[in-house]
Amino acid sequence: MPALPFSLNSSLSVAPALTVSETAGGLPAALAGVPDPRARRGVRHRLCVVVTAVVCAVVAGHRSHSAIAEWAADVPDETAEALGIAADRRPSEAMIRRLLQALDPDLLTTAISTWLVGRATTSASSSWRAIAVDGKTLRDPAPPSPPPIT
Repeated sequence: MPALPFSLNSSLSVAPALTVSETAGGLPAALAGVPDPRARRGVRHRLCVVVTAVVCAVVAGHRSHSAIAEWAADVPDETAEALGIAADRRPSEAMIRRLLQALDPDLLTTAISTWLVGRATTSASSSWRAIAVDGKTLRDPAPPSPPPIT
C-alpha cells in the first residue's frame, strides 16, 4: 500500500537533511543504555538504530511487526541513512520481531520515558504551539442534512 500524501514519509522527503540527533532529539543516546539481548555474532543493525526506526514507524501509525518492517523498507534512502540504516540493507520483519520480543520491556520503557520527559521539559520552555496532525481537520465537514419531506 503506498504511503498517503500526508504521511510522515512525504514530510521527511521534503525536509532538509538533518542528523538523527537533530530529528530524534537524543533518542539514540537515550537507548544507548539499553543492553542488547542479541549475541554479538551476526548483528547487522545496532540496537539503538532499530529501536529508533521502530519508534518512528509507530509514530507514523504502523503497529504490527510486519507494518514496521514495511515502513523501514519503504522510507527514502536519505531517511534510512539519517537513522543509521544502510540503504541497501534494511532490517527484516523477523529481526525486528525477535529483537523486540527479546528486549527487557521495563528497561525499554524507562529509556523511552526518560527521553520523552526530557523532550517535554525542553518543549515546555519554548514558545512552540501544539498542532493536531491526526487528519481530522483535513476531512470534509459532514454534509448538510436533507430538507424535511412535507
